[in-house]
Amino acid sequence: MPNTTDQLTIVIDFDSTFTKVEGLDELARIALQGSSKQAEIVGKIREITDKGMVGEYSFADSLRDRVALLPANRSHVDQLILFLKGKISESFKRNKPFLTEFADQILIVSSGFKDFIVPVVEEMGIAADHVYANTFTYDEAGEITGYDASNLLSQDRGKVKLLQSLALDGEVFVIGDGYTDYELREAGLANKFFAFTENVSRKAVTDKADFVVPSLDEFLYLNGLSRAQSYPKSRIKVLLLENVHPAAVSAFTKEGFQVELLKGALDEDELIEKIKDVSILGLRSKTNLTKRVLDHPNASRLMCVGAFCIGTNQVDLAECENRGIAVFNAPYSNTRSVVELSIGLMVMLTRNIFEKSTHMHAGIWDKSATNSFEIRGKKIGLVGYGNIGTQISVIAEALGMEVYFYDAVDKLALGNAKKCKTLKELFGLADFVSLHVDGRKSNTNIIGAQEFSWMKDNVIFLNLSRGHVVDIQALVVAIKAGKVWGAAVDVFPYEPKTNDEEFVNELRGLPNVILTPHIGGSTEEAQANIGEFVPAKLLQFMNNGSTYGSVNFPELQLPPLENAHRLLHIHHNVPGILAQINNVFAKYQVNIIGQYLKTTEKTGYVITDVAKEYSEEIVNELKLIDNTIKFRMLY
Repeated sequence: MPNTTDQLTIVIDFDSTFTKVEGLDELARIALQGSSKQAEIVGKIREITDKGMVGEYSFADSLRDRVALLPANRSHVDQLILFLKGKISESFKRNKPFLTEFADQILIVSSGFKDFIVPVVEEMGIAADHVYANTFTYDEAGEITGYDASNLLSQDRGKVKLLQSLALDGEVFVIGDGYTDYELREAGLANKFFAFTENVSRKAVTDKADFVVPSLDEFLYLNGLSRAQSYPKSRIKVLLLENVHPAAVSAFTKEGFQVELLKGALDEDELIEKIKDVSILGLRSKTNLTKRVLDHPNASRLMCVGAFCIGTNQVDLAECENRGIAVFNAPYSNTRSVVELSIGLMVMLTRNIFEKSTHMHAGIWDKSATNSFEIRGKKIGLVGYGNIGTQISVIAEALGMEVYFYDAVDKLALGNAKKCKTLKELFGLADFVSLHVDGRKSNTNIIGAQEFSWMKDNVIFLNLSRGHVVDIQALVVAIKAGKVWGAAVDVFPYEPKTNDEEFVNELRGLPNVILTPHIGGSTEEAQANIGEFVPAKLLQFMNNGSTYGSVNFPELQLPPLENAHRLLHIHHNVPGILAQINNVFAKYQVNIIGQYLKTTEKTGYVITDVAKEYSEEIVNELKLIDNTIKFRMLY
């Protein structure tokens, strides 16, 4: 790290570093828009570019051959400029204040062309006289005829020759993605070479780098320079399990996190192994985050958990709270999908569709109305009147059904639905029984032999809630005895961890029983909603400390962080913590811009926005306050 920043010159490449793309490649694509030869010529140019970037093609030859293939003019360059302004690398956009502040010490050195580089970097605060690059030559009609061959950057080892001519004082750091950037280090003209991999990673380049930086944030962090992120997100690991929607992967990747996606669920031992150094964990219903996992040292960096589903019974919420780990879920995102499946299953069962379809596939034509009924006029009994139960209530009533419900919590009945005081009362009325309760342990086997005995004969029974809420053996007995005429079950006490594992259950093979593999919320719409909703909550927590929507944490919805540092203090809820925190700020005469506090019975969460100028000792003292669980700093 340099002793003083005013002795430092930062040399930055443009193509695939400052921007996400290669300028010449994109210029060819734009110029050949609509041409039948576009794919062929652009492919040849990209191939030459790639070979040159890893040192397999001399630069002078590479530039000559690419420009020779380029049928472009000034209007195409203008289009390219607009395109490139939308393709500035994410970490460069985040750190525009740094680029502006240090503009006098930054040089853009590129084998590309000033014609399109200068307008792009000027918008980020870097002046044209700090840009070193090639220039096109044009004819009177504005067609590109070639380039200025006298420019050092058009020659082999052009960047080396240029820096030699500049004779820069002090330390020189180079950031780039290509072999020509490394050559500056190799020639002794740069003190350090940082291989930039946010947009492209080339092994031939990264193997030779002093540091591999997946973002500008990482470069700034390594060198103690001012930056948009207090801690580079490229150092923060995200583990996503059970094949969550690609939208979730995209959300975290776009923000610069390290993301690993696994298709299947993990057992305790597997999760302990994979959770090492993970800060953000995303899971669905089959992976259990238990106290044993959380107790393991591998889980020490875990900060937040996203349940990509409605329920959270697979997560030890109390233990997460004890450790200052915020948990979020998607309470509404797949509601509609579960509701539609429930209604569809009722119709299929009461019309005996499943059996008739099976007969048809076997070549049996059985056209008969026997044991086939409408659902209009029938009574549905809903066990649980939450988000899903209430929507089913509305739709079922619209279909002409009478709606009854039972919920342990007093709920407002919608439409003409009627609340029953007991399960026994509900079951004595209902032609259809549909379960929509949560997965808390106290709901284990709430439907057993006794409850089935209370139901009307020939009842149709649905469970799309949680597998452990029904005694499967009791359901099997009720089906075989004719008490339950038809059943649809989407959830089971034990479910296979992957699609390769065999599903084993006593309900298999029973007549008029529809079994589905926990797909109540498995629609493209629901999974996309969940894939967007849960990461948004996790990112709000990571980016500004907001916990609104957390299922186990004090809920705070915070304003955006602007021109300040945000200090997040999680502690056991005991008297006097806020006073101790503010005594630390008073001791160091730190101006508090904003402060927010919320508590649960066990946990307190204090967020303090302070002016940027403060002593490092403050952080250490805040961490040492008794009953501190976690401390985090954002800016």
